Amino acid sequence: MTTEDKNAATVPGSKRYRLNDTPVAARPLEPALYLVATPIGNLGDITIRALETLAGADVLACEDTRVTRVLLDRYGIENRPYAYHEYNADEAGARLLAALEAGKSVALVSDAGTPLVSDPGYRLGQLAIEAGHRVVPIPGASAPLAALVGSGLPNDAFLFAGFLPTKDKAKRDRLRELAKVPATLIFFESPHRIGDTLVAAADELGHDRPASVCRELTKTFEEFRRGPLGDLAAAYADKTVKGEIVLVIGPPAPDAAPDAADVDSLLAELSATMPTAKAATEAAKLTGLPRKDLYQRLLELKGAA
Repeated sequence: MTTEDKNAATVPGSKRYRLNDTPVAARPLEPALYLVATPIGNLGDITIRALETLAGADVLACEDTRVTRVLLDRYGIENRPYAYHEYNADEAGARLLAALEAGKSVALVSDAGTPLVSDPGYRLGQLAIEAGHRVVPIPGASAPLAALVGSGLPNDAFLFAGFLPTKDKAKRDRLRELAKVPATLIFFESPHRIGDTLVAAADELGHDRPASVCRELTKTFEEFRRGPLGDLAAAYADKTVKGEIVLVIGPPAPDAAPDAADVDSLLAELSATMPTAKAATEAAKLTGLPRKDLYQRLLELKGAA
């Protein structure tokens, strides 16, 4: 830190933050909408870049000023937060866009995690982009990713699907839509609905499909409960649960290859009513096997007849 930075950091009301009781001056920010990820539980998970952005922004918007104030106080940030949430998004959003138009820097945070993920900030981001303003992500804590890496389930491909519908039929319809997606599924869920959701997931995706209920991530009572969906559904059937929950469900098992004798029978049946090439094409659609291999096999069967 330069002498100038040290002096600025000690001026009351200056843009600064504190690390280990040492004041640090925040550098000026360029005009832009800054989307700042905040801790999902443990306040120590904030990044230095996030602290500098929260301290240095001309305007700081958040879901709940009381929640954000706890974080700001922890790190000695005096910037005053303004509320931006689903109930005042139209009015507050217009003010934030006006600030951007005036050449100011605007930082947006959610109560926890990365803004725009399952919160009204998504619309503000859209409007800022449409108006030609720069949008800058400040990455950090993410509940879906924390749950994924802690679940022990495959992470080479995953789909974050947000919240499931609250009504049972709609929830089951959505689960059926996602049943064959070749990826690990990640959902947010409330503690009072997790039992019913696990029952629906077991019914629609299979009782043996692996899953993990991830609760209170990064907090004192963090918990990962792993097992087949059927077992988890039984475990949570009459269980009173508290805290934030992320449900992670492993990908579907690959379909077993059809039996060779069944394939030959299908080829014979199809070729009895259609040309060889078309029969091979239809068999490929029905079995998922390569058309070229099925066509060659059909020629072999006809040659042996």
